[in-house]
Parts: sequence; structure tokens; C-alpha cells
Amino acid sequence: MNSRHASFIAAFCIGIAAQSWAAPLSLKDCLEKAGDDNPTLKIAAWESRILKENIRNAKASRFPRVDADAGYIMQKEPQAVIIGGDTAETQEPDFAFAGISATYTLYDFGRREAGVKKAESYTYGAEESFLSSRADVALQVIEAYFNILESDKLLQLTDEEVVQITEHRRIAQALLDEGVVTRNDVLQADVRLAAAVQKQLLAANRLENGWLLLNFLTGSTPEFRAELEEKTSLNFSEDEDDLLKTSDRHDIIAEKQSLKASEFEIQENHENYLPEIYATLGVDYVQNNKVREQAIYSAMLGIRVNLFDGYAADALKERAVKQRSKKQDALATLQQRARLEIRSAQNDAKVAKKLIRIAGAAMQQSDENLRINRERYEERVGIASEVLDAQTLVTESKTDYYRAVYNYETATARLRKALGKL
Repeated sequence: MNSRHASFIAAFCIGIAAQSWAAPLSLKDCLEKAGDDNPTLKIAAWESRILKENIRNAKASRFPRVDADAGYIMQKEPQAVIIGGDTAETQEPDFAFAGISATYTLYDFGRREAGVKKAESYTYGAEESFLSSRADVALQVIEAYFNILESDKLLQLTDEEVVQITEHRRIAQALLDEGVVTRNDVLQADVRLAAAVQKQLLAANRLENGWLLLNFLTGSTPEFRAELEEKTSLNFSEDEDDLLKTSDRHDIIAEKQSLKASEFEIQENHENYLPEIYATLGVDYVQNNKVREQAIYSAMLGIRVNLFDGYAADALKERAVKQRSKKQDALATLQQRARLEIRSAQNDAKVAKKLIRIAGAAMQQSDENLRINRERYEERVGIASEVLDAQTLVTESKTDYYRAVYNYETATARLRKALGKL
């Protein structure tokens, strides 16, 4: 059974090693690659590009509107006038017409500018939302990166445990052959070895899944593998007074821009009640050989105001007011959540830092405990279960240590993101 387990693990590891490997990969490399190739960010980047067209659309009102039309009319009878009982045609029965006009709004009490500023605010907000999404992806990359490092360490621990238990079983078998121990010692070793092999498989699978996630986040092929730099660290300290500041967070800036856009929308809809002063220049041509001037040139200065639109303007204004209230509440909630994230990440980092010291000391003690119990068993003054328990303690203490190390790094990354510094 042991040889079958060993063969299976060897085949699994060889299968992983046979995949494509690359040069050493740093966390900075992963973050840069994610910034360029992450599929989620590629989609998010389109939002601000699309909204920029709204700015162009809003700014179009600053220019005159030019319209042209042309056609051909066929009538049953031409129009005529009656003068002193006589009838005189004033137009041809069939005629062509064409016209071109340019209309420009001279003054609308700020409605156009409010629309432009609203579009600009939404666009700036979308750009900040993209940066917020990029920070989210960066945090996911960091967590995946350290998860791979942790999984690799845990896989090494399970490999060592399998080796240690295999060696213990060999010793137990030798002592059994000498008749100084019972078969129970060998059976215990077999059970512990099976459990260690299971942990080894789970650790290898976790490592493999970690690479799949990191490759997705960085836009790499699923088969890509590289040696990650172990020296990476995100040590980060922040003054206590700065831990409540969230002004650098892109999601909060985006929400503020959205609130600002709501203010401009209210202004824009409020000014629907005010008049608009405009000017029009045009030339109209009508084919008619019965008149002297077939082309009419004109200039007009006018004013128009909406007197009644079925309460549509009232509804738009009320909707804008309610949207503003909603966004005010959303901003307040987002700021509270940001403070919660900051405090939680800070607490996690503090605890993880303490656990590193505690687990480091426990790791050294567990190694010494295993050495003592192994010597006792080989000298026939100890029992097999003590050796196996000591080996389990070594694996657990080292697992706790590595977990604390990488939990500290990820907690630090979460703190940086919560502060808007990632």
C-alpha cells in the first residue's frame, strides 16, 4: 500500500512539473500583469470610455444645430388666389423644395452647462470606479500569490511528514521483526501514513487550484507556472490618526462624484421651467416660377418656454432629488464600511504578527519534542503513539507558523486597500 501511495504522489508531482515553468515571478510582476491582462479589468475599463461619449453629447449643445431638408411635392391642383372674381395660380402643381437652417441656443439659464458637468461627474466617477476595481483585483492577486506560497510550504510539510512516518514505520517493522514490539505499532504507523498521504494530496490540490486562480487573475494560461519570490513582504505601518481617513479610496471618490452628478441633474431639471433664448439662420428654396423670389433667406431671434408638459419636468426633478438622497445614504454607508474594513484588517494584522512569534517558538519546541520521542522509541523506553503524536505536532506547529506569516501579509494588503493605498 505504501509503494502505491508513493507512486501516485510521484506521478502527481511529475505531472505538475511537466507543465510550463517560467523564470522567478515577483508579486510586482503579477500585479503589473493583472493590471494589463486581467479580464475583469478589461471589461470595467469600457465603462469610462462609454461615459466619455456622454460628455461629447452634452457638449454638443454648445454648438449650433444645422438641419437640411429636401423633397418633391405633387398636387392635384396648384394653390390659387381670387382677385376681383378672377383666379390666379400662385404656385406650380408639382415642385421641388429644399432648405437649410442653423439654430443656436443663446442662453438657457445654465441648463446646458449643468448637463455637461453632470456627464463629466459621472465619467470621473466611472474612472475612479475602475481604479477601485483595479485595487480589488490587486488584493485578489496578493491573496492568491501568498496562498500559493503558503500552499507550497504546507505541501513541503506533508512531504516531510510522509517521509518521517515512513521512516518510523520502517523502524517499527524492524523492531517487530526482532520481537520487541507488537504489530499494533506497525498498524498505527500505517494509519498515520494513510492520513499523511491524504493531507499531501489535499495540499497538492490546493496548490494547483491556487495557480489556476492566479493565472486567471493575471490573464495567463492555466498551465503557466513559475517560481514565486519568497522574500516578498508588504510591511506597512500607518499612524493611528490616519486609520480613520478614507479620502484616498477610489470607491468613495467615485460615490462622491456620483453624488455631485445628482446635484447637477437637479439643477438641470430645475431649469426646465426657465425660458430659452435662441437664434436661427436659414435659407428655404421652393420651386415656383410664379413668384419673384424662390429662395428665402431668414434670420430669427426667439424665446421659448415650456408652459405644460404633463408634469414630466416635475417627475424628472423629483426623481433627481430622490436619487441624490439615495446617493448621500450610500456614501455614508460606504464610509462606515471603509472604517470597518480598516479596523478589521488592522486587528487581523496585529493578531497575525503575535501569532508568528508564538508559532515560531512552538515550532522549535515541537522539533525538539519529536527528536526526544524518536530516541526514546528507538531505545525501547517510549511507545509508538508518542512518536506519531510528536510528528503530528511538528506538522501542526509549522502549519500554524506559515499560516500566521501569510495571514499577516494578506491582512496588511487588506489594510492598504482599505486605506486606498493599494
